[in-house]
Parts: sequence; C-alpha cells; structure tokens
Amino acid sequence: MKKPLRVGIAGFGVVGKVRRKFIDQHPRMLVTAVCDQSFAKTGGKLEGLSCFSSYKQLLAEPLDVLFVCLPNYLAPEVTIAGLEKGLHVFCEKPPGKSVEDILAVIQCERKHAKQKLMYGFNHRYHESVRKAMDIIRSGSLGKVINLRGVYGKSKIVSFDSDWRTKRALAGGGIFLDQGIHMVDLMRLFAGEFTEVHSYISNDFWKHDVEDNAYALMRTADGVVAQLHSSATQWRHSFNLSIALTKGSLILSGILSNSKSYGAETITIVRASANDGGDPFEEMIRYNEDNSWRDEVFDFASAVIGDKKVTGGTSLEALKTMKTVYRIYYADLKWRKKYNIPDPDRKVFSRGAPKAGAT
Repeated sequence: MKKPLRVGIAGFGVVGKVRRKFIDQHPRMLVTAVCDQSFAKTGGKLEGLSCFSSYKQLLAEPLDVLFVCLPNYLAPEVTIAGLEKGLHVFCEKPPGKSVEDILAVIQCERKHAKQKLMYGFNHRYHESVRKAMDIIRSGSLGKVINLRGVYGKSKIVSFDSDWRTKRALAGGGIFLDQGIHMVDLMRLFAGEFTEVHSYISNDFWKHDVEDNAYALMRTADGVVAQLHSSATQWRHSFNLSIALTKGSLILSGILSNSKSYGAETITIVRASANDGGDPFEEMIRYNEDNSWRDEVFDFASAVIGDKKVTGGTSLEALKTMKTVYRIYYADLKWRKKYNIPDPDRKVFSRGAPKAGAT
C-alpha cells in the first residue's frame, strides 16, 4: 500500500470540517494538519491533527495537498502560497473578492503546471443537477430556450461580526456568497452570457454589500436567463426552471447541512402537441447528498492519477466570477456607488495584481 497523501486544511470551520470528513474517507488521502484563527497561537493537537492559528504555520508542515476553506479576502493569497509551496490545491468558491484575485491565481498556476488546482462549485455535484445535465446533453428534450432561477435565504449570516457583511473582506454580499452557485449552473446549462441587465440592492439589511440581486441575461444564440439572489427570502428557496424546445426541467430544493431548502427534486416535463398545457411530468426525489464526497474524490483522482481537472477549473471559476461582476457592473447606480470595475476591461489581461487587491 502506498502512503496516503498528507492533506492540510486552511480554515477549520463548518466547511473545513465537512471537507475533512470526506477527505479521510478516501483510501489515499488523510488530513494531518489544520489551521484556524480560533486555535491558540502556540498550536496543539485536536483529534490527532496538528493545529495552528495561521496558514503560514500550516504550510511549514510536510504536506502534499492543501484545502482552502477561508474567507474571500484570504482565499487567493493562501491558494497562491500553496501552489508556490509545491502543493496540489482545492479552494472553495468564490475564488476571491474580485476578478483580479482569480487572475492572480491563474498567473501563479501557470508557473506551477505540475500542481492540480480545483475550485469547489459543489452544486454541480448534486444529483438533480447531474440528471438535468445528462438530459440536456442527450438532446431528448431539445435545446434550452430560457432559464428562471431563485436562490435565497433570510439573511446573509450573523450580522454583528461576520466578514460576509463587510465589503472590504467579502467583496460582495449574498450574490457573491450564495448566488454565484446559480450563476455557475446557468452557465453550465446555457453557455456564456453576452448581454446583462441588473438591479442590485442593499435597501433592507443596509450593509455595504447587496442583500438582493436581480439579473436578466442573454447568450449570443438567444438563450435568456432570469436570476434572483436574495437575503430576504424568509422561506429559504432554491428553484431553477429550464425551458427546452420539447419540454422542461424544474430543479427544486437542494440538500444542505441546514436542511432548510426542502427536498431535492427534479421534475421532468415532456411536452406534446395535444397536451393542452398539461403535459406528462415525472418527479424524482433525492434523499442522499453525496456531492461533497464525489467532489473530493474527483479532485483526488486528478491528483493521484495525474489527470486534468475537468470540473471546477480555474478557467471555469474565472468565467463564473466575470459573469457575477458583469451583473454588479450592469447596475449603473451600484457601479458608481461602490466603484465596481468593468470585469472585461483590458487592464485585467495585462497581468493581474497580487491576490487580495480590491
């Protein structure tokens, strides 16, 4: 038996602990060290793990792989540090606070081509999403016409102290934190959006990050998407409706740790000429969430087998972040209020600034 790859986790909060659970389920990977600001500066041991208060202490450990589960303002910096240390890196979404952040990571990634880098867009691994993608790729329901998506919860997080409500640390609010998943799925199903209109608001919670984002987008070949990302959705909701030329797909609910989004289902609608607007429907309900495990195992396969990362690549992360920032930029008032840069400006392609830049 070959020795397992030694894994370090930077950020050992809720997500870091979930990642550890599934990393340790893989026969060739083992978490050996973690860091978190909650740990004492002198370090110590927790459940057999070496524990540190800073990522620099963590990276001084003998590691093969780094999982980055840190706030937006730290994620690109630590990802770059891991790559420069010679480690394979898995980083949670979003890849940073801005488009510049992910470009800085990509610039570093190109210098360390032997290392694998993957981003955690976990929703792609949910069974309902995989089923929808299989149907769309098969062509059995024809081509996509339009999409309508709502993803929302009742607040961003604990407002008094959490970094997610502070623009300087987060870069954005509910849309960048949670709505980015819906943007990523819409890109997955429809392709790239070339025309974007939006309205961004922080009128309710009144932080300097958004609590609602509304977008209307269109691809070059005419697929239209409507999106609402909300922190005022009192009944938590995930719903994505995809209209196709021969029917439709309705994804409702998403299995999560909070279990507040309801049952995860996909409804498959097959239209016919004589259905009178009441076509045949088939609903599939999923009761088990294997998305975290499957995502970790995919990354492990790329590392161990020296294969290309196929999902969650840095390029996919860049495209999704650019779409997010096109939506921010499209609202003229929001753009001026918070000095939102054009995500497509040429300065981005001439060498990105260091990670963490605003």
